Amino acid sequence: MRAINPWINFNGNAEEAFTFYKSVFGGEFAKIVRFKELASDEFQIPENEADKLMHIALPIGQNNVLIANDVPEFMGRVSENENRSKIAISAESREEAERLFNGLSAGGDIEGPIGDSPWGSYAGMFRDKYGIEWIVDFDPNYNG
Repeated sequence: MRAINPWINFNGNAEEAFTFYKSVFGGEFAKIVRFKELASDEFQIPENEADKLMHIALPIGQNNVLIANDVPEFMGRVSENENRSKIAISAESREEAERLFNGLSAGGDIEGPIGDSPWGSYAGMFRDKYGIEWIVDFDPNYNG
């Protein structure tokens, strides 16, 4: 396994928060993906959410990455006292990603089945049988 990293959900202010985190931790953003970049006929993005962040990553130290996204309004507001974050696992292969996804999600609720993502990785998202939220991801372009 490459790493386990925190993933934080925001109610529309992920960019503001991550600009602040960057001012504290230093470094540069490794990835920024806005919802409008994923828009298609099958995945319509309302104009008021087009510039919100679907994904932002800030490397911290040698092996850690702080990751976040804005939760689209159609999914409801994030309870900032409850389900605000996920544990993100960066797998070393598609096979490892599938094994971890299938094992950890057993008995839980799959939010996004594992498969090829629009941003080029192989990823899936679920809440395990204990209520913990996870994202398992394999990025073939990862250079870490």
